[in-house]
Amino acid sequence: MIDLPFGSITDVPGITVGHHQRAGRGWQTGTTAIIVESGATPGVDVRGGGPGTRETDALHPQNLIQEIHGICLTGGSAYGLAAAHGVMEWLEDRGLGFPIGLMNGSPQVVPVVPAAVIFDLGRGGSPTNRPDATFGSKAAGNARRSQQRWGSVGAGTGARAGGLQGGVGTASTTVRLAGTESGGDSDIEITVGALAVANPNGSVIDPATGLPWEPCGTWLRRPVADERHALIAALTGQAALHLNTTIGVVATSARLDKAEASKMASVAHDGLARAVRPAHSMTDGDTIFGLAVGATNLPVVARHVALNAILKAASETFAAACTHAVLSASTIGEAVAYSDVCRSVYRSSR
Repeated sequence: MIDLPFGSITDVPGITVGHHQRAGRGWQTGTTAIIVESGATPGVDVRGGGPGTRETDALHPQNLIQEIHGICLTGGSAYGLAAAHGVMEWLEDRGLGFPIGLMNGSPQVVPVVPAAVIFDLGRGGSPTNRPDATFGSKAAGNARRSQQRWGSVGAGTGARAGGLQGGVGTASTTVRLAGTESGGDSDIEITVGALAVANPNGSVIDPATGLPWEPCGTWLRRPVADERHALIAALTGQAALHLNTTIGVVATSARLDKAEASKMASVAHDGLARAVRPAHSMTDGDTIFGLAVGATNLPVVARHVALNAILKAASETFAAACTHAVLSASTIGEAVAYSDVCRSVYRSSR
């Protein structure tokens, strides 16, 4: 294997990621929590025809909530939304959430935890084995900035990407903008990061070349003929015939309002559609959340130019996160991982 040049959503200041999963003995599912203890301005865009979500209405710009502290991405289809309650309890224990005043002399909060699910029911053998609140609380408790576990972990444990084993992928980039918030000459830097749970009905891999639609600087070699034949069999085999979804988060260190955070999530779907073909079908529940941690103000002069640069980065990093999810996956159950089918692609990496 190679070191993949993607970066991480945890490169955005204040964001941590944690996973919890079970595999074996009838299980193959899990949950991923994205935690922002300092709070972040949220947004969302739902594009798929079969979404399973929670608290998305609260994120609309015209509604009350202006800040959240966690997002839950999970397996289990609609049943898996129960995992968000565990993230909610974890945040409540730390006093993080929407303040509702004093009760019995103590400050009380109601954490708002948006969530989205992928379809992975029965992929470990039993359709009744799916995430509950304990998955969410354990994933939140495992959240770290130095998160090194990607691929077939957390919400990506039961994921499939067009017949291959899917997973959780991540990426980040730095946007350099001219001018300070007061219109000066000094450059400022904005970090944009993404996390994707790739479980699409479409494919991240181009069957004609055996390489990702969006290689994202990986310098992979075209797989040899026998591997390409095996790849096509995997992409068109029984493991590909299931309900699917790609979900994720795109985040930035910039200070954005809710409308801008939602626009960032919306444009990130362009990256999903470049990396996954086809995307946004009736059996996909494609949902992307936006998070703006507000560490850096945008320039006052030509703010729209700075926003366009962030939107472009959001699209590119989400595409890279989808690619990373499949390249970093490992075989767990019926669906084989790309790295096990196309071993030769890594030999000429640089």
